Amino acid sequence: MSTRIVAIAGNDAAAYAFKQINPDVVAAYPITPQTDLVQSFSEFVADGVVDTELITVESEHSAMSACVGAAAAGGRVMTATSANGLALMFEILYIAASNKLPIVMPVVNRALSGPINIHCDHSDTMAARDAGWIQIYSENAQEAYDNIIQAVRIAENMKVRLPVMVMYDGFIISHGIERVEFLDDVTVRDFVGKYQPNFPLLDVEKPLTFGPLDLYDYYFEHKRQQIEDIDNSKPVILEVAKGFREISGREYGLFESYHLEDADTAIVVLSSAAGTAKEVVDELRAKGEKAGLLKPRVFRPFPHREIAQALSHLKAVAILDRSASFGGFGGPLFTEIRSAMMEFGKIPENINIIFGLGGRDINQQDIAGIYDQLDEIVKSGKVKERVQYVGVRE
Repeated sequence: MSTRIVAIAGNDAAAYAFKQINPDVVAAYPITPQTDLVQSFSEFVADGVVDTELITVESEHSAMSACVGAAAAGGRVMTATSANGLALMFEILYIAASNKLPIVMPVVNRALSGPINIHCDHSDTMAARDAGWIQIYSENAQEAYDNIIQAVRIAENMKVRLPVMVMYDGFIISHGIERVEFLDDVTVRDFVGKYQPNFPLLDVEKPLTFGPLDLYDYYFEHKRQQIEDIDNSKPVILEVAKGFREISGREYGLFESYHLEDADTAIVVLSSAAGTAKEVVDELRAKGEKAGLLKPRVFRPFPHREIAQALSHLKAVAILDRSASFGGFGGPLFTEIRSAMMEFGKIPENINIIFGLGGRDINQQDIAGIYDQLDEIVKSGKVKERVQYVGVRE
């Protein structure tokens, strides 16, 4: 095994993962800030470096429809999108998952309209969290590259056979230049292995019906099977991560703990903001403060027991959401984690912080202020405001 270290944008790192995986079909439509990913991959196709059939369609709805057809036919299939493009796919997202089609799709997180905004928040994929797809979030370009490769193995595992979204933050990661360590092509292709289709539509010896009418006589049972399949993907995700560690030396789990084991207070946050929060944790630790961090990686299936247990010893925790749940009590990550913590006898004091909508920055000073507030909650034993907004003008 050999590796190559490069300075590269997140979209180009993702495109390189596509190139190494060499899928049979990629059907995609350009949308900011995803466009560079498929554009870069199209150069590999044009140069004959891969065998992929690249289908340029007229919309994201058509892109996912083409992916469903190609995956049902028996091909290894990938695509990519962002924000409004993901929303336009919604009808077909459910069809892909319900038909157990192992499509892999990076989603470059971007705010949903309106007003029109091309910058990062997580409103797009949080809106799709119940579509039946496995969801994996990435902190940086290295994780995006690594997660895309692992996603193929996860999706295609015979115990899973479900589509997977791999998320990374728009512009912050997609267009930012970072250090990325690439594995060599042979190692990646050996890791993902040869695709084994399951009940391919083009198998004329075993004709099948796809997309039949499924009313109340069996629909409920089929949904129950789908729930079991995504729940059963959790050990597969960990098994694939173990195999990836053996070829890369990089460790992945359902989430990452950072100075969490002996912490009194902690922040829970997804994706790129976790990197900023780690810097603050280091500064607080240098002052003798017991601050920690939990960064979820896998949001679907949601590892409720594992996350609740990891947080159960804390005195106070702030759960940060880069998306809003209009009319709900807090953001989606907050409601999931607060509900999970109810399973344990001891529940740490908790607050929800909504931040960064439409790409607004959250800086170290903002995060330090959240830790200060947690310290005050520990001292006073009181939460003044459960759901808060950081970085928004009054």
